[in-house]
Amino acid sequence: MADTLLIPLHVKYIQSLDQKQDDLEYWLSEHLRLNGIYWGLTALDLMNHIDALPRDGIINYISGLQHPNGGFGGHVRHDPHIIYTLSAVQVLVTLDAVNAIDADAVVKYVASLQKPDGSFAGDEWGEVDSRFVYIALSTLSLLGRLDAIDIQKAVEWVLKCQNYDGGFGSLPGAESHSGQIFCCVGALAIADALHLVDADLLGWWLCERQVKNGGLNGRPEKLEDVCYSWWVLSSLAMIGRLDWIDKDKLTSFILSAQDPDNGGISDRPGDVVDVFHTVFGIAGLSLLGYPGLKLVNPVYCMSEEIISRLGLGKGVKK
Repeated sequence: MADTLLIPLHVKYIQSLDQKQDDLEYWLSEHLRLNGIYWGLTALDLMNHIDALPRDGIINYISGLQHPNGGFGGHVRHDPHIIYTLSAVQVLVTLDAVNAIDADAVVKYVASLQKPDGSFAGDEWGEVDSRFVYIALSTLSLLGRLDAIDIQKAVEWVLKCQNYDGGFGSLPGAESHSGQIFCCVGALAIADALHLVDADLLGWWLCERQVKNGGLNGRPEKLEDVCYSWWVLSSLAMIGRLDWIDKDKLTSFILSAQDPDNGGISDRPGDVVDVFHTVFGIAGLSLLGYPGLKLVNPVYCMSEEIISRLGLGKGVKK
């Protein structure tokens, strides 16, 4: 079990992901191709190896995924969805290449998905989820176009998703979940509305996600999972309660989930690694102040230097 972050191995692991086209898994996961580029590139950026992937190839690939309505599909010939659209914008902002796409069309697409009650649909088929509010606000914030939507209505709808325990669910009345909490708190941070969150009540719910081995779970009575090192920690950071968990034990848990032979991080020790858990494990370590990593912004899950470059450093309680 590794007790340090294996940066060279993780870089090689991420570089290898597009070279596994003989594997069935490569094709079964093609709908995640665009998301995977965001996960991989962000992990590389935080590890100070952003040049490990071909910049021009990424930009050309992503620009070819934009649909006439402005949205992006997860891969070639995949329908547009707000989730993929955010990943496209995040990657192009990271590479300082937003001019490679029609940004105005992206803004119109995202704005068209807002419902009269302030919520957002994920695509033309109309599914509503608190994730999509965060995704909409994050996308437009990165493009400097929050003026295109009704932010107040969005905030009002997010607050309807808050529960008696301080957490947030996917819809009004749905149970609290760490992933949804990140989305709702992140949306409120972008909207400059964090003062509407009961930080102590929510902080207690979040810090109670830590289990005996140091890992964090997504909701009560569930197993620990490395990805919650991001969803829980970032939320605690946004509300100024990051010191409410045992940082040393969580750091050890994340490091124990590394593959010491081929790189990558899994959901928990002994499981198969993937790029999703790799980025969120590394982002979690960044929030924990692990040496050798760039600082990650807890609202956007992108390096702090990129967010500062855009002038978007607000939205975190001190």
